[in-house]
Amino acid sequence: MSSQAITKQAIAPEPELLRLLDELSAEEKVSLVVGAAMWATTAVPRLGLEPVVMSDGPVGVRGPNGGTSAMFPAPSALAATWDLDLARRSGTLFAAEARRHGVDVVLAPQVNLQRTPVGGRHFECYSEDPHLTAEIAVALVGAAQEQGVGMCVKHYIANDSETERTRYIARLDERTLRETYLAPFERLVHEVNPWSVMGAYNGVDIGGVSAPMLEHRPLVVDLLKEELGYDGLFVSDWVATQSVAPAVRGGLDLQMPGPDGPWGDGLLAAVRSGEVAQEELDDKVLRLLRLARRTGRLVLPEDEASAVGANGAPRTGQESAAVTPTTTSQSLLRELVARSVVVLKDDAGLVPLVQDVARPLRVALLGPAAVEPFFQGGGSSFVQPDRLTYPADELRAALPQGSEVTLLAGARALRNPPELDVDRCTDPVAGGPGLHVALLAADGSTLEEYTAHEWTGWLHDVRPDADTVRLRAQVRLDEPGTHELGVGTVGVHSVLVDDAEVAAGSTRVDEDIVLSSGHNHPIAKVATASGTAVMDATLQVVHAVGYGHFVRAALVHRLPGASLEEQLTRAVDAAAAADVAVVLIGTTAEVESEGYDRPDLDLPGNQDELVRRVVAANPRTVVVVNAGAPVLLPWLDDVPTVLWAWLPGQETGTALADVLTGATEPSGRLPWTLPARFEDVPVPHARPVAGVVDYTEGTDVGYRAWERRLEAGPDGAAPSGPAPAAPFGHGLGWTTWEYEDAVLAWGEARDAPKTLTVYVTVRNTGRRAGREVVQVYVEAPDGGPSRPVRWLGGFAVADVPAMGSATVRVPVPARALQVWDPQAKGWTTPPGTYRLRTGRSVGDLRLTNELTVRPGEDPGAGTR
Repeated sequence: MSSQAITKQAIAPEPELLRLLDELSAEEKVSLVVGAAMWATTAVPRLGLEPVVMSDGPVGVRGPNGGTSAMFPAPSALAATWDLDLARRSGTLFAAEARRHGVDVVLAPQVNLQRTPVGGRHFECYSEDPHLTAEIAVALVGAAQEQGVGMCVKHYIANDSETERTRYIARLDERTLRETYLAPFERLVHEVNPWSVMGAYNGVDIGGVSAPMLEHRPLVVDLLKEELGYDGLFVSDWVATQSVAPAVRGGLDLQMPGPDGPWGDGLLAAVRSGEVAQEELDDKVLRLLRLARRTGRLVLPEDEASAVGANGAPRTGQESAAVTPTTTSQSLLRELVARSVVVLKDDAGLVPLVQDVARPLRVALLGPAAVEPFFQGGGSSFVQPDRLTYPADELRAALPQGSEVTLLAGARALRNPPELDVDRCTDPVAGGPGLHVALLAADGSTLEEYTAHEWTGWLHDVRPDADTVRLRAQVRLDEPGTHELGVGTVGVHSVLVDDAEVAAGSTRVDEDIVLSSGHNHPIAKVATASGTAVMDATLQVVHAVGYGHFVRAALVHRLPGASLEEQLTRAVDAAAAADVAVVLIGTTAEVESEGYDRPDLDLPGNQDELVRRVVAANPRTVVVVNAGAPVLLPWLDDVPTVLWAWLPGQETGTALADVLTGATEPSGRLPWTLPARFEDVPVPHARPVAGVVDYTEGTDVGYRAWERRLEAGPDGAAPSGPAPAAPFGHGLGWTTWEYEDAVLAWGEARDAPKTLTVYVTVRNTGRRAGREVVQVYVEAPDGGPSRPVRWLGGFAVADVPAMGSATVRVPVPARALQVWDPQAKGWTTPPGTYRLRTGRSVGDLRLTNELTVRPGEDPGAGTR
C-alpha cells in the first residue's frame, strides 16, 4: 500500500506586518499577547491598532457588555439538521450578532466529539462523528468569516470531560488522534482557516509524550502550525495558562484573560532575561496583528483602498454594530429548530396533530418542559435572549379556531427550588426592604455593609481585601404550608435558616470554579407558623486570576404547593379528557452544563412516571424530549409518537408549534446514538482514573463502538452486544422513502485529487413532500489495519415532492478511505475492496456499492 508523507508548511509573514512589528517596543509586544481585560486584547493607538473584542458564542453572541442576544438552539440541534445551507446561514447570523454587540471574534464552534453521552458539554458539540462535525463547522465558520467576523474553534484537543477538567490527561494513540479527534480541526484549517483556535484546559498524552495542552509543542507547533500550516492565533481557554516559557515554546500565542496571570506577571522579565527569545515573541505578535487586521481592528495603508479585508472578507469593520434583532433572525432560528426535531417513532401517525383545519382540538399540554422549557444548557454559553416563545402560547395561536390547550406540569424535573424573590426580603439590620450584605476581612471585622435590592446569584467586583461576605434576610412567607429555603455556593461557607445549620463547607476554592456551581442546593423546610424565616449565610469570596473577586450565592425558595402525586393525578385527568396529549419532558441546567459531567442518563425527577400514566390514560400521546444529550426512555415501546426537540433556544414555542401542526417537517436525524440502557453505553463515564482519561476505544467512538458489538461473529455467530434505542443518523420525518439505485463515479478537478461521488436515487413514497438525508457509510476491505466496522463517508440533503424521485449527489472525500500510518508518518489507502453502504441511518442501509483499490494505488494522493 502506498503512503503519502507529510511535509511542513512554511508561513511567510506579511512584509507590512513585519514593518509594524519593528515599530513596537518589547513592552508593547508583551502587552499584545496578554489580554487587556476579560474579553479584549490591548490597543496601540499610535499604530492604529484597536482592541480585538471576543465573546462566548456556542448558542449566541453574549457580548462583553451584556444585553440580550439571539439565542440559537444547542449546536447538536444544528448538526441534527445535517443541512449545510442552514449551517452557512447560521454562520451569517452569528456574524450579524457579533457586529450588533461590537464583537470581533466569537468563541465558537466547539468541535470536540461527543465521546460519551455523560459529558457535561455534550450539548455544545455537534456530533459523535468527525465527518458530520467537520462538515457543519466548515460551513458555519466559513460563512461567518466571509462577513469579517472571526470564529475561534475550540477546544484543541481531546477535551471531552468536565470532571477535573483543568488537571486530567487525555491519553490516546496517534491513529485515534489523527483519524477522529483531529479531523474536524484539520478540515477547518485547510478549508476555511479559522482566524483563531482555542487551546484546552486538559493535558494530552500521545505515544508517551505528555504535557498540558497549552505547553504541548508537538501538537500545537509541530502539528497545527507547521504541518497543517495554520497561520491564525492560538489562544488559551480562560485562565488556562499555567506557565511562561513552557507555554511560549508550547505554541500559545495569547493568554486570556489579562492583564494579570503568568504572562502578565512574568513574560516581559523572561524576554529581558533571554529565557524567552525575541523571535518567539515576535511570531505571536504577528499572529495577533494578523487577527486584528482580518477583523478590521488594524487597517494598514495597503488595506485602505480595498473593498475587502486582508482575508478576502468584506470590509465591514464594526461600523454596523447598530444591528438590532430582526424578524429575519427569528425566522431563521424558527426554521432551524423545527428542521432539527427528530421523529424517533410515529406508529400512530399523530404528527402533525392537525388533519382537518376546520376541526377544533382539545390538547393536554403536559410536563415540566411544557410549562418552563429548558431553552439552553448551563455554563459559559449562556445568553439573555431577545425573546422567548412558549409552547402553550404558540400552540393556541396555531391550532384551529375553537381549540383548547390545557397546560399542566404534572411532574417535577428540578431538584432545587427556583430563585428567591428579593421583594419578599427585609434587611434585618437596616429594617427596610432587601438583603443585608456585609463584607468581612479575614479577622472577621466589617469592611463595608449595605442593603441589596436585587440579586442575580453572584456578587461581582468584591473588594480584594474582603475574605467573606455575610448575607442576611428576613424572608416573608405569606402562603400557608411548608416553604423550602436554601443557598447554593462554593468554597468555605455556613448557611443558617432560623439559626439551624442548613449547609457548611470547609474547603477553600480559588480556582477550577464551576460557573454553574451550586447545582445541588441544600435546603431547609420551614413551616409558616410565624410567617417569616431568617436566612443567614457567610460565604467565601473567591479570588480567581482573570475573573476578579466574587461570591457565588444562589438564593432559592420553593412555595407550598400540590404534592407530586396530586400533580400527576391532575395531568392524567387532563390527558384522559383530551383528543391528544402532548408531554414535554427533558433535562435541566442541573443535568446538562459546563463544569460537571452527568452520573447517569436518567430523566430527572418523576418525569418517566408522568409519561407512563399519561399514555395509559390516553393512547393518543405524543412525547417531546427537551434535551441536548441522550437520556434513557424506558417507556419508548409504549408511546406511539416520540420527538426529540433538543435545547431549542428562543424559538422553542414557535418551532414546536410548526412541527406539531404541520407547518414544517421535523426532518432531523440523530447526530449521535440513543442508548436503550445505561449499561450498554460503550464509554459510560468521563471520570479520570489516577488523573488520566484513557481513550481505550481507539477510533471506535460513538456509533462505531455500537456497530462493532452488533457485527455478527465468526461463522455467523450472534452479535455480541445489544442494539441502541435509536441508531446514529435515525429520523423518520413525516413521509416514507425507497432507495432505488446508487452509482459510484470518480470526478477529476483541475489541480485537485480525484473525488468519489455516490449518485443515489430516492423516491418519496408518501403523500407529503419531504426531506431526506441520504447517508453513505464506508466499510474497509478484509485484512489490513484494524478499522471501525463502518463509518460515515458522506451525506446530502434532498427535498422531494410527494410520490416524486430525485437523484442525490453525495460526495465522499478520499480521506474517508485513508488511515494514518504512524511508522511512515503519513496517510495511506489500504488496498482491497471497499463497500459503500447507502441508507437512512447507520442501522438502515439499503444499497451497497463496491470500490476496489489496487496495491500501490492511492486515490487520495494529493490530499492533505
